[in-house]
Amino acid sequence: MKPSDINGVVLTVGNSMMGDDGAGPLLGEKLLRDPIPGWTVVNGGSAPENVVHQVRALAPLRVVVVDATDMGLNPGEIRVVDPHDIAEMFIVSTHTMPLTFLIDSLKDDVPDVTFIGIQPDIVAFYFPITPAVNEAVERLYHYLENWQGPEGIEALVVERESEGI
Repeated sequence: MKPSDINGVVLTVGNSMMGDDGAGPLLGEKLLRDPIPGWTVVNGGSAPENVVHQVRALAPLRVVVVDATDMGLNPGEIRVVDPHDIAEMFIVSTHTMPLTFLIDSLKDDVPDVTFIGIQPDIVAFYFPITPAVNEAVERLYHYLENWQGPEGIEALVVERESEGI
C-alpha cells in the first residue's frame, strides 16, 4: 500500500498481556484480520513513540490513537480525550512516555490527530479483556467503517446508554 492510499492510521496503544490495557491491540488485530478501506493500523504497543516514524512514512490525513484510558467512567465507555487534559486527568498509564508527547509530535506532520480512550475495568497481568471493553472495541471498529470525525464518538456513548448498558 502506497502512502497516498492511506487516509487514516489507527495507532493502537497498550499491552495485550494486561487485561483491558489490551483494548488498543485488540482493535489492531481486528483491523488486520478484517481491514477497513482507507485505514491502516500501526501497533504502538507499550512504547508507541517507537513507531511514530512508521506513521509519518504513511503520510496519513488523520491518525486515531486508541488506548485504554482510566477516565473514571463505567468500563467500556468510549470518549475522545483532549490531549491537553491528559496530564490534568492524571491518566494512569502503562506506557514509557506520556501520550501528550506522542500526540504533539504527530500533530507536526498529520493534520488531524484524535485520541480515543476506552475505559478499562481490569488492568492486571494475565487477565483477559473484560466483556465491556471487548464490546467497546467492536463498537469502535464499526464506527471506523463510517468515520464521521471525533464528534461522532458521542453517538457511541448515547447508543450504549440507550441500550441500558
